Amino acid sequence: MSGVNKVILIGNLGKDPEVKYLESGVAVANITLATTENYKNKEGEKVSQTVWHDIVLWRGLAEIAEKYLKKGSSVYIEGKIRNRKWEDKEGITRYKNEILADNMTMLGSRPSTEKSNENESQNQENPNGLDDLPF
Repeated sequence: MSGVNKVILIGNLGKDPEVKYLESGVAVANITLATTENYKNKEGEKVSQTVWHDIVLWRGLAEIAEKYLKKGSSVYIEGKIRNRKWEDKEGITRYKNEILADNMTMLGSRPSTEKSNENESQNQENPNGLDDLPF
């Protein structure tokens, strides 16, 4: 029997994407995504619990992240959990769980530009402001 390794997350970036280009020219981006769960405890008090996820984006997704995402951006991520193992500079074996993204959708409004008047008129015609993005 085969298994399923599928993750779906919606959250906000904790910092700007860190993008690197390999010698081959392939882009890879690392983002940190916060997901927050709100609930009431036994005493009826509201509790907010945030979990941080390390996300890896490759190629086109990395280039889109570099161009359009910044700290606080809301995104929808689909991917799979990957466990990575390496040795640090002191020779200590380290482990890390991360999400290898297969799909990313930006949520919320379009990032602001210097042409605020032009954006205001475009946003009136297209309230989501996403029609001219390259994906």
